Amino acid sequence: MTEITPSLDSFNKTEETPTNESSEPKNNSPIQKPKQTTTAHELAKKQRDISISEFFEKNRHLLGFDNKRKALLTTVKEAVDNALDACDESGILPELEITMVDMGNDRFKISIEDNGPGIVKAQIPKIFAKLLYGSKFHSLKQNRGQQGIGISASVMYGQLTTGKAARIISKIHPNEPAHYYELTIDTQKNKPKIVKEETKEWYKEHGTRIEIDLEGSYLKGNQSVDEYLKQTAIINPHATITYVNPKSEQIMFPRATDELPKQSAEIKPHPYGIELGMLIKMLEWSECKTVKKFLQTEFSRVSSRNADDILERSAIISNTKPNKVNREMAERIMEAIKKTKLMAPPTDCISPIGSNLLEKGLRKEVNAEFYTSITRPPSVYRGNPFVIEAALAYGGLIPKEGSIQVLRYANKVPLLYQQGACAVTQSIAKTSWRSYGLTQSGSNLPQGPVVILVHIASVWVPFTSEAKEAIAHYPEIIKEVKLALQEIGRNLYRYVAKKRKVHDEMKKRSYIESYIPHVSSALKEILEFSDIEEQNITELLEKLLEKHRGEIDEMEFDKNKNTDYDEDFAKIGKEEKSEDDEDLDNEDSDEEQDE
Repeated sequence: MTEITPSLDSFNKTEETPTNESSEPKNNSPIQKPKQTTTAHELAKKQRDISISEFFEKNRHLLGFDNKRKALLTTVKEAVDNALDACDESGILPELEITMVDMGNDRFKISIEDNGPGIVKAQIPKIFAKLLYGSKFHSLKQNRGQQGIGISASVMYGQLTTGKAARIISKIHPNEPAHYYELTIDTQKNKPKIVKEETKEWYKEHGTRIEIDLEGSYLKGNQSVDEYLKQTAIINPHATITYVNPKSEQIMFPRATDELPKQSAEIKPHPYGIELGMLIKMLEWSECKTVKKFLQTEFSRVSSRNADDILERSAIISNTKPNKVNREMAERIMEAIKKTKLMAPPTDCISPIGSNLLEKGLRKEVNAEFYTSITRPPSVYRGNPFVIEAALAYGGLIPKEGSIQVLRYANKVPLLYQQGACAVTQSIAKTSWRSYGLTQSGSNLPQGPVVILVHIASVWVPFTSEAKEAIAHYPEIIKEVKLALQEIGRNLYRYVAKKRKVHDEMKKRSYIESYIPHVSSALKEILEFSDIEEQNITELLEKLLEKHRGEIDEMEFDKNKNTDYDEDFAKIGKEEKSEDDEDLDNEDSDEEQDE
């Protein structure tokens, strides 16, 4: 304004301007425009770093905190995933306790306790109060968690909505004290703020407990915490889960087996899965003395012969130091890798569930008349090994009307949201189920009494977002899912076709059987048989019919035949909602649409 004012004063002091609009000012010089006060330097002063915590604080929907109901589920999910991972890695049969207390005014107190190995004191603040911190991101082995965001994001959400610190207690050994922390996150620096720190006596020999106050809403039914924990119990039969919901109802999910899942081993990256920038970075950081040794030690499935072939194709001397390889040379190596035939990456980094346990879990949830399951051979996308498993249940107590029910899992974690955006759902919809005896309209989900379960196990699951709710559409993954679906579809068709054949046979037999008494009666009149002889002829004709037509397999549904089925277990997550619950559900749907 100080620059603009003198200019205006000067303008006002000029001689009177003629009333003719076409006339020029007396000095015939153009009027000077006011100078802009916002300069590049002033704009530069406004520029600053954006903390990852700040970013997700404003974009919390990316992490699964779209609405109050979903926030409740996401918090429980992240804590449970971490607890199961910790127990599996330590060879401990998991025992989890989840408690949710309704504090009123849409406030909840959530606590998740496990019997895992515990966390060393120095790591507790960083694990729970720093985003993008963890041990799984750089590890190529199957884990439930991947990014080091989930549980710290839950702490941040609780802090944002209630202003309260998260409470954590952890113990690593019976002879060690338990360490207690109250933590918040400094979102500007993405660093933990320790509100309180002390040692405590704790009854557990080892384990971790986290308690978070947050804003949320609780509903039973689909996409609820109840449903998530039930599906978690299905896919993790070695875990015992005790759950107390906000209505003070205790639900037990006892373990179905004492057998721990196979331990997954960490592997090196496969050459087919790297890009040029990653290769350059690996070459810069490598401690190997030669580029040949670098190829053999930093990657999986690269033998001495493979390394020689790659270097020969790229015209690089084998004893060249890795840090001497420039961008052009690295690009030649990348092209040579594409032309070199390498073995697929090792699969001991993956721990699939297995078709038997997969089917057993489905039997516990669904009382059907037919089951089938399959575990596909390992495959690869972008150099990352993965395994697709699928199971199907048909008929029985499954509703005959409407679309089929789809259960999606990734690394033994249920996926409850974004079903339509998931590669699994798209693969099911694009499979021709009419060929397998189901009704299907276009490229939509088939109709009928069917439940399909699909599980992907991989060292790195390609989720569509940080919320880990849907699987990305990689052609290799879609192909494997469709192959698994086609196999269980063929098994279904054989069953349906056999059932139809049996039905037709029974229909034919009923027609013939209806005429046997008439034949016997006619023979009685013609040959003047007695009543006893007529009865004998009837029995003889029935035996002849049975002999010529053969025995028929019993294919009628018996609801008591499936001994694994648990009616009370199946009802969890499917309870009827009250009017208040329906209102909350509608509110959550509106919030999702707004996001």
